[in-house]
Amino acid sequence: MTNSKVAQMGNPVYPMMVAIGIAHLINDSMQSVVPAMYPLLERDMGLTFTQLGIITLVLNVLASVLQPVVGFISDKKPMPYALPLGMASSFIGIALIAFSTQYWMIIVSVCFLGLGSAVFHPEGSRVSFMAAGNKRGLAQSIYQVGGNSGQALAPLISAFILVPFGQTGAAYVLVLTAIGIVLLTKISAWYKRELEKEKLAKVKRTLISSLPPLTKRQIGIALTLLMVIIFARSFYVTSMTSFYVFYIVEQYGVALQTGQLIIFMFMACGVIGTFFGGPLSDRIGRKNVILLSVVVPIPLCILLPFAPLWAAMVLLIIIGTLIMISFSVTVVYAQELVPTKIGTMAGLTVGFAFGMGGIGGVVIGVLIDTYGLDTTMIVLALLTILMLVAVFLPKDNAQTR
Repeated sequence: MTNSKVAQMGNPVYPMMVAIGIAHLINDSMQSVVPAMYPLLERDMGLTFTQLGIITLVLNVLASVLQPVVGFISDKKPMPYALPLGMASSFIGIALIAFSTQYWMIIVSVCFLGLGSAVFHPEGSRVSFMAAGNKRGLAQSIYQVGGNSGQALAPLISAFILVPFGQTGAAYVLVLTAIGIVLLTKISAWYKRELEKEKLAKVKRTLISSLPPLTKRQIGIALTLLMVIIFARSFYVTSMTSFYVFYIVEQYGVALQTGQLIIFMFMACGVIGTFFGGPLSDRIGRKNVILLSVVVPIPLCILLPFAPLWAAMVLLIIIGTLIMISFSVTVVYAQELVPTKIGTMAGLTVGFAFGMGGIGGVVIGVLIDTYGLDTTMIVLALLTILMLVAVFLPKDNAQTR
């Protein structure tokens, strides 16, 4: 490979790293409105847990299926202005869901949200990569912290907007969405200028992998192991963010708003873990951080359903922090496995996480309707044991970063 084709990592563009992280926060805040509405939809529309799970399925699977497609296309032909267009689709989805009076209308609205998410994530990840310079882990952490912070707002949206104002309170989120469209338009302009600079200089940014040379078979096995980790993590996190509030209210007898605040605590800890995961992986290696995120939380997840409220809150803090510490790292690890397919790998890993969260929503809803909350929470806690396949991932070299 000639020098003109070799990537120059350059210096990090911190303002753009932060800007795309804020945009990710806004995007995922809109997605978080859906699970935040579940208690209202169950109460006011009489939806079953299975029906709530189907809503999650439609939202997440649509985003899951389309994200790798968008990533594959953008790897061949980047689409800077797809970013504000994707958020415009989400704007329509929020506007519809705020005034939906029937189940089918909610399904249509989440289709617009899923489409917007599918367009945003691969291109947003590419902007993060372009702004990262030699701080790949940090950049991906800032980007994913934005998204996880948006998701963490779900219980707050429920407690302070939807519970007081009802379903139509979701319309307040449209103000945030409009700000996101403006911000993404500015980010897209920078993105386009960077692409033009690359074209003129005949230099294309490529990722320098810290992994040893691997055969196609080894890469395939490693990607499969990553998918297993993401599958188990997504099922568990979905159970916590979408359904655990019902368990808290039933098991401990607390008010719904209090339960939502406990869920927020769990998700806020996940944001903290996500932020530190990327920079930590730059220092000690991607695999080591992934191992940390699975080995420590698993016994705590299994213990959680049997803990009293005070102990459960302590466990939620530790689990939330550690289980999400690898969220951004799994994306970067996948990109380093296939460094020529930045968008595709981002779309595949994040899209798969969305898809498994959606499928998990239906499966968990059916399990709760069939076997009850107690049994379902125990089963899902045991499912986290699957994450131990992380032991077999190829080891990367932190010293190359």
